[in-house]
Amino acid sequence: MKQSFFYGTVILIIAGGITKVFGFAHRIVLSRIIGAEGMGLYQMVVPLLYFLITVTTFGLPVAIAKQVAETEAANNPRLTRRFLLLALSVTGGISLFICVLLLLFAQWISGMLFADPRAHIVLLAAIPVIPISGISLVLRGYFQGKQNMIPTAVSQLVEQVVRMALVVVMTMSFLSAGIEYATAGAVASIIFGEAAGLLYILWQYRKSSKKAAAQLLDKPLLMTVSASKKSLSQLIHVALPVTLSRIIGSIAYVLEPMLVPYALVIAGFTTSTATGLYGQFAGMAVPLLLFPTFLTYSLSVSLVPAVAEAAYQKNAPLVHRRIYQAMRITLVIGAPCTVLLTIFAEPLCVLLYGNEYREVGVLLKELAPFSVFLFFQAPLAAALQGLDYAQVVFRNTLISAIVKTVAMFFFTAHPAFGIHGAVVALNIGITLGTLLHFASLIKKIGFTIDLREFGKIAVAMLLMGYSGSYIAKHWFMDVSIGQLLTASTFISTLLYFVLLVAMRVLGKQDVRRIPWIGEQLAVFFPRR
Repeated sequence: MKQSFFYGTVILIIAGGITKVFGFAHRIVLSRIIGAEGMGLYQMVVPLLYFLITVTTFGLPVAIAKQVAETEAANNPRLTRRFLLLALSVTGGISLFICVLLLLFAQWISGMLFADPRAHIVLLAAIPVIPISGISLVLRGYFQGKQNMIPTAVSQLVEQVVRMALVVVMTMSFLSAGIEYATAGAVASIIFGEAAGLLYILWQYRKSSKKAAAQLLDKPLLMTVSASKKSLSQLIHVALPVTLSRIIGSIAYVLEPMLVPYALVIAGFTTSTATGLYGQFAGMAVPLLLFPTFLTYSLSVSLVPAVAEAAYQKNAPLVHRRIYQAMRITLVIGAPCTVLLTIFAEPLCVLLYGNEYREVGVLLKELAPFSVFLFFQAPLAAALQGLDYAQVVFRNTLISAIVKTVAMFFFTAHPAFGIHGAVVALNIGITLGTLLHFASLIKKIGFTIDLREFGKIAVAMLLMGYSGSYIAKHWFMDVSIGQLLTASTFISTLLYFVLLVAMRVLGKQDVRRIPWIGEQLAVFFPRR
């Protein structure tokens, strides 16, 4: 069932929001059972696990979404099935190879990468996640290419619900055997969650086209792959730059915890203080900065096939309209998040982490104004990938990662900056990456934006910020931090959307596109 770009995006945003909440709840429950020691083991293995899943999928979820969108536009279901089979074959082959390596060398890998030898048990428990997740992500990419976002959204929810339902049972069952086995049980809950999501999406595939499901493996696998060299080349053309972009991001992420504490020691801090400051930056401030990005990530998932379809049809006005629509939605959603993170950074961090971590709020306040660039980054990259410029995204990612990493070391090592140098460097990296993507779109397709409309959103954004600060300081002085944040956020956000409607940035036609309730809400809005 093909959906409109806006409808599919809203479906993914709703699912992404619920998934984020479940993800936070999962971590809270897990930390209460296995404690800091268990969470340390968990955090050693899980980042490596997700890195290996990135390698396993080889950028194929994005590639399959783009190619399926094009074959659907060409009304060629046979080629659609061929692309899906090739993507599943490549992912299955890579995941099998990685799983065998992990089984054979898990002990040696754990000794090389992890300070605690007990992480070996947790790593072994995590191995089945790799093939299950890889195949599931490829099938999600297939449905995204058909511009049907419901299977992706529901499979994410099924995965999280099953994981949450089993995490306590799986962890407590092995707790008596030792903390490493309890943590391995927690990782096993991820396996069952991923498997449930995969079973749902396989059921959706069979349900959507029983004939296609029967024909998917009607030829021997090796014969199909060898007869489809051109199709395989098309997939790799998109998948390889996507994979390289993600690997560059992962390498920068791995280097950061090595460079920043070392730079802080050079700046004159003790090792323990440097570790604590880095923990405040990377473990407390940055996760809050990244939390709202699920909104624009959902948008980018919908944008790749939507742009690829329009580009394949050589419909330049539709390409521009869909990218502009994505930029507009990004700013409308991202602007209030940027404002709220900026003006309420300190009370939010005190509420979440306690009064002793008030300095985290200062770091978040320095990061938050640049989050608007962060929100634009994923949709801009998705637009370039949909237009077959994945290699441009890789180049831009590489440049911004190098600049950010170098700046992070030199600024942080300067005593005048300290940990605030890491903030400056991260802001530079985010801004540079986004501006490079935007410049590439201008150069490749002559993309433009309506400055008047974006200016109206900026005005609403500034007025929201002023009203939120005023309300917090003058209306809710004698209430708890939680009540202050809830009331100020609600009133200032309501004012923001009222201003957008008053300035005719949002209108009846925008609200009508909201799934399930759009038609009912539209009667209260004027036309733009």
